Amino acid sequence: MRALVTGATGFVGYHVAVALRSSGHSVRALVRSPEQHADRLGAQGIEVAVGDLATGQGLEEAVAGCDAVFHVAAHYSLDRRDTAIMHAVNVEGTKRVLDAVRKAGGPRLVYTSSTAAVGLRDDGKPADESRFVNPDKVHSVYKKTKVLAESLVLDAARGGMDIVIVNPSTPVGPWDVKPTPTGRIVLDTMLGKMPGYVETGLNLVAVEDVAAGHLLAYEKGARGERYILGNQNMHFGDLVATVARLSGRKPPSLKIPFWFAYLVAGIDEYMLSPLLAKSPRAPVAGVKLAKVPMYFTAEKAVRELGLPQTPVEDALMRAIEWFRAEGAKRQQHTLASRKESSEKGV
Repeated sequence: MRALVTGATGFVGYHVAVALRSSGHSVRALVRSPEQHADRLGAQGIEVAVGDLATGQGLEEAVAGCDAVFHVAAHYSLDRRDTAIMHAVNVEGTKRVLDAVRKAGGPRLVYTSSTAAVGLRDDGKPADESRFVNPDKVHSVYKKTKVLAESLVLDAARGGMDIVIVNPSTPVGPWDVKPTPTGRIVLDTMLGKMPGYVETGLNLVAVEDVAAGHLLAYEKGARGERYILGNQNMHFGDLVATVARLSGRKPPSLKIPFWFAYLVAGIDEYMLSPLLAKSPRAPVAGVKLAKVPMYFTAEKAVRELGLPQTPVEDALMRAIEWFRAEGAKRQQHTLASRKESSEKGV
């Protein structure tokens, strides 16, 4: 099978592409800047196709000749300044993928949505795939774009396209290059930079299980169905305590009240970030999203797809080990650069 993967330079997309290659499939990755990612993707035997979801450049050519399309790419941000690019990539880009798949004769499409598009329960119990979100009642632009994009995909499936939807919860594990917001939590905690936590919760899952879930959705998923790819629901305090224990750190014990979190986020987003010309580290939208625990159940994906359920603690340990290895590499690179500069008399 030849498969196209969008978003293969990102956290989940990279793992999906590698999982496909490990299963013996031919993989083509749609990337905007091949010179930045050719080595990493090429090392896995992944073909690089130049294209851009925001403009549609190269998309039809990339889809042509493929037996499957895994549309994983999305622009994730809680920064209000990224509204235009999130709409261009997440919503309009998904429209372009659907059009390109139609023109290519309709290879099976696995669309990577998010649990951001799954409605939460009022009683706080884990939500399942039967619950949807009203895009006009969400607290972040990112979440709204994912809800709108999934709606487009569901309409296309109802219209006859062969599409399966997966809704990953919060993946953790190695190769979190940017890192993701959850990866940043892991990194800050293991470095002793997490002073405290708010009273919330989330569903965690090993990123390798999410990748496996994509392949299982292609092989076993029912057309037009959505599958939550998740595992363990954890209180945020338990998450940071687990990471601290695994990394040999003292766990943070300060419980941050939401009023204080809102205050810090407001100062960061509306005062510091514009002054420093950077994205807010603690955006207001993030605090609003954390107000309600985001608990989900992956029982449907486990039952119908055979979704693996790797212990989350194992996934967190792999993330810690990868961050440590990357930190050591960067330190060695810095020392080597300084030595070279010194020898040249710079």
